[in-house]
Amino acid sequence: MALNHTYDARLLQQETTVGAGVQVLLLVLLGTAVGLGPAGWLTGLAFALATWAVLTRAVLRSRLRTFGPANRVTLGRAILVGGVTALVADSFESSPPVTLFVCLTAVALVLDGVDGKVARRTGTASALGARFDMEVDAFLILVLSVYVSMSLGPWVLLIGGMRYVFVAAARVLPWLNGELPPSMARKTVAALQGITLLVAGSGYLPYAAAAGLVAVALGSLTWSFGRDVLWLRSVRDGGRDPVDAAVPPDEVVQPVAELVAGP
Repeated sequence: MALNHTYDARLLQQETTVGAGVQVLLLVLLGTAVGLGPAGWLTGLAFALATWAVLTRAVLRSRLRTFGPANRVTLGRAILVGGVTALVADSFESSPPVTLFVCLTAVALVLDGVDGKVARRTGTASALGARFDMEVDAFLILVLSVYVSMSLGPWVLLIGGMRYVFVAAARVLPWLNGELPPSMARKTVAALQGITLLVAGSGYLPYAAAAGLVAVALGSLTWSFGRDVLWLRSVRDGGRDPVDAAVPPDEVVQPVAELVAGP
């Protein structure tokens, strides 16, 4: 058994190491194509190293037998997010190529709807996969909000920071870690954030239109968080939110921390 465990662990480590290698390769390609500056290189390499370290530790602790196809899709998204992060870091010195920025971000957003389907169809869904997907989503939204804030103002950072503020608040108020019933509205609002920030960051819209669109996205996100917080408080107090009263009590629910960043 020890030999089998060691063999599986090595396979898992190989998967994460290959991912880090592909991340570095993407940075090399971006550096060749657009000439990444020091900020872009350092940020991209830091992202690659942090992703490799955290993911390697997580997969080894999860005791997964194989990394799985769904996690490979999510890892691919993480690599694209690393490229977007490098471009955004570089944008503090010079504007990134809009087409390249939009393409990388768009592919990462599209793939967000793929890994979950792959996990369900292959029977490889796991807590690690859900958490990995959530963290990649949340970080991409944070990076996009940083980029858009440079043109629209620091208030846009509320979109990227809201999930992290919620997680921090949950450390002080444990009831925020409660479970929520599935909600299509929550998933729709979460998906809207990435699309809106991408459109606003593309520069194709006038300032007023971009600001209005992002403001609507922020308003919907605030509503979604507020509704979930009220529901969790109602559960804590022994009540039930009438909005979700129709959800059957035996329906599968998920921790709020795994839902606030994306579907």
